[in-house]
Amino acid sequence: MLHAIIMAGGSGTRFWPRSRRDRPKQLLRLAGESTMLQQTVARVGPMVPPDRVFVITGADQAEATRAQLPQIPASNVVAEPAPRDTAPCVALAAAVVAARDPSATMIVMPADHVIEPAEAFRTSLRAAVSVVDADPSSLVTFGITPHRPETGYGYIERGPKLDEREGIAVYRVVQFREKPDRATAESFLAAGTFLWNSGIFVWRARTILDQIAEHRPALAEGLRPILEAIGTPAELETLAQHFPGLERVPIDKAVMEKAPNVRVLEVPYDWNDVGDWRALASLLNRDEQGNAVEGHVICRETRDSIVISDDGGIVATLGVDGLVVVHSGKATLVARKDRLDDLKALVESLAKAGYGTHL
Repeated sequence: MLHAIIMAGGSGTRFWPRSRRDRPKQLLRLAGESTMLQQTVARVGPMVPPDRVFVITGADQAEATRAQLPQIPASNVVAEPAPRDTAPCVALAAAVVAARDPSATMIVMPADHVIEPAEAFRTSLRAAVSVVDADPSSLVTFGITPHRPETGYGYIERGPKLDEREGIAVYRVVQFREKPDRATAESFLAAGTFLWNSGIFVWRARTILDQIAEHRPALAEGLRPILEAIGTPAELETLAQHFPGLERVPIDKAVMEKAPNVRVLEVPYDWNDVGDWRALASLLNRDEQGNAVEGHVICRETRDSIVISDDGGIVATLGVDGLVVVHSGKATLVARKDRLDDLKALVESLAKAGYGTHL
């Protein structure tokens, strides 16, 4: 059976001040009437019933996550005692699922992507599941056709076309590439064989556990007591004891770059990982001067800016260009758009300055 694993961690820095430690971006209504987490669950809902949806999140966000998803069993919201990146997260989820269904197929996906149309996503999921059903040793990932030389995403180089499922091409993966510089990104776009890495995967639970054991044996050994405790009275205590000491490594580096049977689908939907305020701006309405605004905002002689007020206050700008101005929860951010990559460091400095209550 198909199970959905939704990775919903985060420290709430990239959309500060709207996001906070206990309210990272997936718990916010950034693009639509429901939160990004709720949209992710709804997107997969026609194919995966609530009792087979699992959310892996941080301990600080577990209560809020359960409140947003009352249709999902409370025990299906699994709280990580500490953030350890996606490989330990995937392994924990796979162990939980395999304990219930040894032949389970999993889709693993982040909680904070905007994907349209939803039916095209489900078509892609059906295609990926059919690949795994035909060859349970395969690891499938979703690749996005790039339309600009983006330096903020990882890339997948596709090789020969192997198959077509649900009208979607299936390719062998040649290599995964880290986030490139501008020149390299331009060469990827010109080559026509590189896709953006969406971080969405489909595989058998047992297969990914076996691959972690083969390619990351130290991680597998550290996970062993946790996996053995799944479903026992000692599960939570063992998780709290051993999980924080696990190697912090992404699943791409731990397995996908090394495994022999990796496939990529060139999926047909529109995708936005909403990485920061700049990405969100592409989803908002813009005025004649290119400003993305939301809330009680007045812009005069303002161009190419993002101006947001979400707590009833008024934000007014005059004679500025290329700024991000966000007022939320008694905190205000004013930053140049080209400096948002440094926002995390700024937010982390607030605690040292005595403003930890605003995190």
